[in-house]
Amino acid sequence: MSKLNRRDFMKGSAALTTLASFGLLGMDFKDKEGPIRVGLIGTGWYGKSDLFRLIQVADVDVVGLCDPDRNMLEGAGQLVSERQSSGKVPPLYENYKELLEKEKPEFVLIGTPDHWHALQAIDALKAGAHVYLQKPISVDVIEGEAILAAARKYDRKVQIGTQRKSTPHLIDAKKQIIDTGKLGKINHVEICCYFHMRANGNPPLQEVPDFLNYDLWTGPAPLRPYDGLPHRRWWRTFTEYGNGITGDMCVHMLDTVRWMLKLGWPTQITSTGGIFVQKDGKSNISDTQTAIFEYPELNVVWQHRTWGNPVDPDYPWAFKIFGDKGMLAGSTLRADFTPYGDDNGDPIHFECLYEREKYPEDVTEDSIELNAAPATRLHMRDWLAAIENDTLPVADVENGHISTAACILANISMDLGGRVIKYDPKTRTIPGDPEATAMLRRPYREGYEHPDPDTV
Repeated sequence: MSKLNRRDFMKGSAALTTLASFGLLGMDFKDKEGPIRVGLIGTGWYGKSDLFRLIQVADVDVVGLCDPDRNMLEGAGQLVSERQSSGKVPPLYENYKELLEKEKPEFVLIGTPDHWHALQAIDALKAGAHVYLQKPISVDVIEGEAILAAARKYDRKVQIGTQRKSTPHLIDAKKQIIDTGKLGKINHVEICCYFHMRANGNPPLQEVPDFLNYDLWTGPAPLRPYDGLPHRRWWRTFTEYGNGITGDMCVHMLDTVRWMLKLGWPTQITSTGGIFVQKDGKSNISDTQTAIFEYPELNVVWQHRTWGNPVDPDYPWAFKIFGDKGMLAGSTLRADFTPYGDDNGDPIHFECLYEREKYPEDVTEDSIELNAAPATRLHMRDWLAAIENDTLPVADVENGHISTAACILANISMDLGGRVIKYDPKTRTIPGDPEATAMLRRPYREGYEHPDPDTV
């Protein structure tokens, strides 16, 4: 693979001056020998969004797109032709294995539903590609162990899409508040999501449209009767494909807190919850859940409700870190330090960075999260820098695995009536609990083989 080269450009915003030491905010990655060869697996909303952010910070040749939905795939091909400098429509594939075999991309972005992440990531790593993998990395714990083992075995860099640790205002808050000790001794953390994001309809069964290969879309997951296009929010409402709100949203905030406080595996996890309010629809994920991730002298407590109002309207999806000298609240949109007493300074507010002027194409992009775009660009830069310098990226697969697995273990605890879960990553078991250990590996549909960490 050709070596990536970087060139500096002028820093655009005074808001970035406190982040200059991070090193990557003012850099683009260009290859003097030609563009980097990139493939995208999963051309839905966030797959395209990730690819467009990469195109903004590097010279990219999109050598292939893959999706089992032909309409989505062809639409993505046209959009990519408008965004990449060559102006070409990339080769389009229904099956990702054909893309990997025929195009041999050096970089692969994976934006498929969660139930496909493990197989696609491992196959891309085996094909020699560096991988940008959306969170959560897996639907079961052993899948995550297998992705980690493959990344290390094939010596590829895997960046996970937990881009809060590349979010400028949160980097700044960590440096100014956490790293300087302004919170004092940190005793407690609360993380939450109160978005009404649990799809819960009752659509009738339908014929599968001719533009969708529904069997391939389902892959290793159970084959549900077809009741409409599964894209965006519908698939996330079923445990067949993911791990509910905890797997989708807790993973971000838990990962952020772990990064800020340098936390590893929880010593134990407990969780309770279920479908308490929204009982009428087909959804089988919890609408109410609490989880406790325990660390020495510190609990990280997760709460979600997909009904009612948020506890704090300013922080409906957020973390709050409590020390004996102050509290730091943070979200994708802002962060606030609140000191205790008069001798710990004044409150400090951190505002989200937007880059509309620098990247005007963001403003017209369909469904873009404008607040997250700068973070994703920085996340891409960090991934490319890790590849160039042979270092681990900021959201390396091991940390992505810990954050993902902790959320999956919380769901296992909930499913077992709030049982205490103590996972041992060395033995890949829950010692003394064969019932819970059996739940670390989901059964795959016939025709698909679950990855084994020891044989990837």
